[in-house]
Amino acid sequence: MVVNNLAIYTDGACLGNPGPGGWGAVILDGQEKRVLHGHEADTTNNRMEIYAVIRGLQDVPKDVGVTLYSDSTYVINTMTKGWKRNKNQDLWDLLDEEVRGRRIVWKWVKGHSGDPLNEEADKLAHGEATGILKKDKLMESKAKKKDKFLTHIDDTGAAQMVDVGNKRETSRVAIAKGSVQVHPQTLELIIKNEFEKGDVLAVARVAGIMAAKETSRLIPLCHPLPLTKVSVDFEVDRKSSEILITGTAKITGKTGVEMEALTAVSVSALTIYDMCKAVDRGMTFSVWLEKKSGGRSGDISFQRRN
Repeated sequence: MVVNNLAIYTDGACLGNPGPGGWGAVILDGQEKRVLHGHEADTTNNRMEIYAVIRGLQDVPKDVGVTLYSDSTYVINTMTKGWKRNKNQDLWDLLDEEVRGRRIVWKWVKGHSGDPLNEEADKLAHGEATGILKKDKLMESKAKKKDKFLTHIDDTGAAQMVDVGNKRETSRVAIAKGSVQVHPQTLELIIKNEFEKGDVLAVARVAGIMAAKETSRLIPLCHPLPLTKVSVDFEVDRKSSEILITGTAKITGKTGVEMEALTAVSVSALTIYDMCKAVDRGMTFSVWLEKKSGGRSGDISFQRRN
């Protein structure tokens, strides 16, 4: 017994023909609508048109009557007028298998004529062919995981300070590194302490320590923390003409001190630039987190990215 006639709108698309392709099917069952879509890396437009019909029918029980809409004269006329099947025989065989035993009314609909369900199927097919839907799926997946990875974003997408009230206090340490690339002559002036502004590295050390203690004022969602130790150390490398900075922050608390260590190194590097810019405006610097310990994630080391 055939019951509950429903509608399936299908479409296929291909870039290059042959080339990357996509297919889409919109199934309307009373008030319920569902969509299917997919892609192939190397195909043709006609193959995607046929495959869209196959996948649409596969999603519907065989005892349900179907009105199938497609803007492909290739598909509609082959199934209703007996057009010769010179190509794509593998897909025609699959379609014949799906059609067998069904009651199907085949309808051709003019493409891009304003039919909303045909337009939706077209959008699905082209989205898959161009990779747009794949990108949307990735963004949707990331959004679903935001609670795990983006803890500073709430369920509405608004910024928030993380509540650490239920965390236990542990000993936490973070070590950040930095590199300031300077001209060799600038480096010699720093080593010999010949800058009019004073001892470059001494001032940079104090600036870094002070900055670490003010991190929550500089970075909006950081917690104000009672740091137990902050240190900034320098290593001069004449061979590479750079100043290597190490910033260390320590605390016994409920949240980590990575930002404090990074802030210390960043402001130290900025201070070196400020102290030396009169003679060397081409200085560059980079900052990275080298190591953290304590808390739920334990001890983690990081590699510098070039």
